[in-house]
Amino acid sequence: MYARTTTVHGSPQKVDEGIGYVRDQVMPTVEQMDGCIGLSMLADRDSGRCIVTTAWESENAMRASAAGVVDVRARAAEVLGGDQPEVAEWEMALVHRVRPADAGACTRVIWARRDAGAMQDVIDVMRSRILPQVEQLPGFCSVSVLVDAASGRTSTAVTYESRAALDRANERGTMLRAEFAEAAGMEITEVAPFELAIAHLRVPELV
Repeated sequence: MYARTTTVHGSPQKVDEGIGYVRDQVMPTVEQMDGCIGLSMLADRDSGRCIVTTAWESENAMRASAAGVVDVRARAAEVLGGDQPEVAEWEMALVHRVRPADAGACTRVIWARRDAGAMQDVIDVMRSRILPQVEQLPGFCSVSVLVDAASGRTSTAVTYESRAALDRANERGTMLRAEFAEAAGMEITEVAPFELAIAHLRVPELV
């Protein structure tokens, strides 16, 4: 399975309007496309940065959808008060849930990179060493790992039931990120918290 992320650096004052547009206009549009298996949206109300992720059954389905999302993507950026959106395409390497992410859920996204090339060892480290520890954190809901072998980048999203749970996990999460980076030969490039504004991905377990 594959995913496309669209990042908009918008205005904090327009986040709610943007969430409404993505929920009411973007999501119905993409979910009618062949191979789409859902959409999620993360929002940072302080900075205005929002990340919309669409999931696809195959790389071919993701590629075929590209032309059909151009207009709604541009309009979403406009509604959010942002400039040209940043678009990235990924392979979905790992998805694990222990409970639904209900209203109030928050997500910490960790971006990392290394030299381009096969990423199976990175996935193995996450699956065998990090995941068993992450799922024990109080308030943990789910984790997903996106990889791009062509660039050597990864994007890991860890969702908690509330902002308080996300904050409580920060110290332990810092230690786990350091362990992951050392074991997988990755450089952590950014860590950022978001509100999980829309949670409508229908991706099955990938562990």
